[in-house]
This record gives sequence, structure tokens and C-alpha cells, in this order.
Amino acid sequence: MSVDWLPTAIVIALAMGFNYTNGFHDAANSVATSVSTRALTPRVALLLAAAANLIGALFGTRVAQTVGSGIIDAPHGTTGLTICAAALIGAVSWNLMTWWRGLPSSSSHALIGGLGGAALAAGASVHWSVVLERVVIPMLVSPALGLVVGYAVMTAILWIFRDAAPGRIGRGFRLAQTVSASAVAFGHGMQDAAKTAGVVVLALTVGGFHNDVDESVPLWVLALSAVVMSLGTYAGGWRIMRTLGARIIDLDPPRGFAAEVTAASILFVATALRAPISTTHAITSAIMGAGATRRVRAVRWAVAADIGWAWLLTFPGAGLLAAAAYLVLAAVT
Repeated sequence: MSVDWLPTAIVIALAMGFNYTNGFHDAANSVATSVSTRALTPRVALLLAAAANLIGALFGTRVAQTVGSGIIDAPHGTTGLTICAAALIGAVSWNLMTWWRGLPSSSSHALIGGLGGAALAAGASVHWSVVLERVVIPMLVSPALGLVVGYAVMTAILWIFRDAAPGRIGRGFRLAQTVSASAVAFGHGMQDAAKTAGVVVLALTVGGFHNDVDESVPLWVLALSAVVMSLGTYAGGWRIMRTLGARIIDLDPPRGFAAEVTAASILFVATALRAPISTTHAITSAIMGAGATRRVRAVRWAVAADIGWAWLLTFPGAGLLAAAAYLVLAAVT
């Protein structure tokens, strides 16, 4: 039996607000490297990323199912909808805080941390085994893979093109970055728009408008998430773009290409495994790995440390904000 449609509609609107902030917060993930190497102009890069995000979101059903039914057991009715609303408020608040500081934190972990924090505040069950298997372990493994694979891919490029003229190589990899940046944006759409779609499905389920034994994700939910994220992506995330594109290391086209290929590969594999990983973790660690081939000191590790702290604090920080939001919402409803 469904509750009144208005609370469910409000939660869906909050989900789209989060999705929009996710778009401009994580837009830098797929375009910063191409912009910093002058492979693409900022607006062309953002338009390309928005289009790839839109298409990629339609292929993220597996991740949407994990977020929508695998993280928490939200009770049906008003309490479940309040949990969803509080989780989104916590995630949006964390996104805005880190965006203002120019730190590329994980919108994915902000959302999942928000779900966990709100559920705990409400006394609802959290599937800790799923969180460990599909969130915490990938959260630790994906940056390590980004560093190692990014270094390996760039080392292979240096060896293959060791006798080529630098100017010709630079031009060739600038063109190649159009494809590699699109691949990262496609993977970002599969991951991040799908996570928001999963929360919308959760809200529809606890509101009584979706059958919780039916694991299908309605096409209109994926399409709406994709469109809103694309709009957010095109709005741009210039503060974070500067951090990823210039503050970690001065990128050249071959290293930008190596980082993007590495990040896209990690995103594709994670999506196939239904693991909701962070696009931010994948691309940032890949940039560090590719950059370290120049020399280890070429990476500005102090900036990397600031980003690392933001990564570590995201899950508990968004969870605490969501728990506080739940207590406030529960008191006034």
C-alpha cells in the first residue's frame, strides 16, 4: 500500500539535487586531464563528458540494484522516506563542503555513508557485509590499482614510443584523449548516475510505488538521473578541476591519456562486479601513478595527502551529517 505521493516526490527531488551536485562535483574527474593538457577546451570537454555521462547511466543497472536494495533495510512508509531524505541531505552537504574547498572527494561514498548514517539514526538495519565487500574493500583496492596500473600503462607508453619525436607524440595523444576522456565519463555515468537511481528506487519501494521483490530499475528513473547528472556535469566543477588538472602534477598528453585509460578500465570492471566505487579515487590515483613515472617527487604529495584525508573522512562525515538530518526531520514530521 502506497503512502501519499508528495513525500516520495520530495525525496526524488532531493535525489536529483544530489545528482546535480554529483555532476558538477565530479565533472573534473573525466575532463580535468584533457583540459590541463590542452587536448580539449573546457566547454567542449564538459559537453563531451555530459553526453558520455548520459549514455553511460543507461548501462548502470547493476550498480543501481546494489545501492537500492543491498546497503540498508529501510522500513516502508514515512520512516523509510525520512531515511532516504536524510541520507541525501547529508551527501549533498558533504559534496558542497568539499567542492568549496576544491577537494575531489567521493560523491559515491558520501551517498552510501549518508544511507548508513541515516539508517543507524533511525534504528534500521545496515548490511555491513555488503558494505565491506562492495564498498570498503573496493574503496581501498581501487586507488591502489590506479597507482599501480597508471604507472604500468605510462611505463609501457614511454617504452613503445621511446624513439618517437616528442611533438608528434604530444599531438597524437591529445587526439587520443578525446576517446579516453569519453570512456572515463561513460564509466562515471554507469557508476554515479546509477547510484542515484538506486536511491530513487529505494524511495519508490518504501513509499509503496515499486515492488521490492522486483529488482528491475525503471527506465524513466535511469533516464532522469542521467539527464540531471549531465546538466550538472556541463555546469562544470572548476575548483576541483584545477586540483586534479594542475595541483597534483603538471600533466602532458601521454600521461593524461594513461591516467584516463586506467581510470576507465577500473570503472568498467567495478560496474561489471556491481561494486559502487568512486570515480574520484580511480582517476586521482591514476594521475598520481602516471605522474610518478616522471619522478616520484614530481607528484605533489602534500596535495595528495589533503585529498587522502577528504577520502577517509567522507564516509563517516556524510554519515554524521545524515544522522543529524534524520533526527531533525524525525522531530518535525
